Amino acid sequence: MSKFVRHKKKDDNHKEISDEFIRLGAGIKDVSSLPDFVDILVTYAGQTVAVEIKDGSKVPSARRLTPGEEKFRDYWTQHGGKWACIETIEQANEMIKGL
Repeated sequence: MSKFVRHKKKDDNHKEISDEFIRLGAGIKDVSSLPDFVDILVTYAGQTVAVEIKDGSKVPSARRLTPGEEKFRDYWTQHGGKWACIETIEQANEMIKGL
């Protein structure tokens, strides 16, 4: 029996959020095709943040982290990594201001 890897579907605001980080001067790497990982890695001012993008216009149940995303978040932060869940352009701006 063969296993098929199911690729994550990008949220509708994925490009908009990614473009905003770039506009703010951050470097990004889209890693959304990797299973049980975040959507993008953002680097700014010598710091790197693992960022999960969720569509803030969807109902809360549709924005919930998957079990794999939760497992990654817990692992990453327990080892000192920075992690954020970004739903809006405003949150992207706040994240960059905080770095």
